[in-house]
Amino acid sequence: MFLRCSKRLKDGKEHLYWSVVENRRLLDGRIVQRHVLYLGELNGRQEASWRKSVDLFGQEDDTPQQVALFPEEHAPAHSAGDALPIVRVRLAAMSLRRPRQWGACWLGCELWRQLGLDAFFGDRLHASRKGTRWDLILQTLVLYRLIDPGSEWRLHRHWFDHSAIADLLGSDFRLAEQHHLYECHDRLLVHKRALFDHLTARWRDLFDAKYEVLLYDLTSTYFESDPPEQPGGLRRFGYSRDKRSDCVQVVKGEEKAAGAARWPS
Repeated sequence: MFLRCSKRLKDGKEHLYWSVVENRRLLDGRIVQRHVLYLGELNGRQEASWRKSVDLFGQEDDTPQQVALFPEEHAPAHSAGDALPIVRVRLAAMSLRRPRQWGACWLGCELWRQLGLDAFFGDRLHASRKGTRWDLILQTLVLYRLIDPGSEWRLHRHWFDHSAIADLLGSDFRLAEQHHLYECHDRLLVHKRALFDHLTARWRDLFDAKYEVLLYDLTSTYFESDPPEQPGGLRRFGYSRDKRSDCVQVVKGEEKAAGAARWPS
């Protein structure tokens, strides 16, 4: 794994863009390169825009020391008036270890907060006597289904360790304990009506929506039987979502509410 620098001239100035790339060997012996991570621009001539700070901990001193971080070849000369010491980083010697999904996880946590679900489930899914945080386990499950949907087993075996959920929620692998992932679902049904009311209220408050909603659900049941004697009866051939066009079926509908949605102008 190595760092690749791409140069681009823009408005007469040279800009440097860095990416982390790794080599992959194919079965025929050839080597192809896979883009692992885009680091963005690190340009020493735009010091004010990319100056960063890091905390260094000495082996014998636990007190953090704040320093300025620069690429080695673009670090400005240290002046006596600088408040922070300068550390020159050898970008070519950097290595990427344990990359994790962070951006989508952060955005999911922000949406969770704006919907008020942290407070809603915090008041209803209380921690167990052993300290199991059911509200955070549920948040992990929801964000997993939003970002990269799959089974609870895949969350437990793969996705959790490749995401930044533990860091963002201030927890650890206890959020992905296999049995807790399945058990968490059983704790939700009792809050179904309250959750719908809460989300409806948040929708109204966030978007100033005035509405009445019509929900009409259609389903069908097919019969493996002889064709109907009356072609116009309820049991007839038609489009089958079960891919059984050879069987007659009955289509059923159920009205949940009435009205129409109106959005503010």
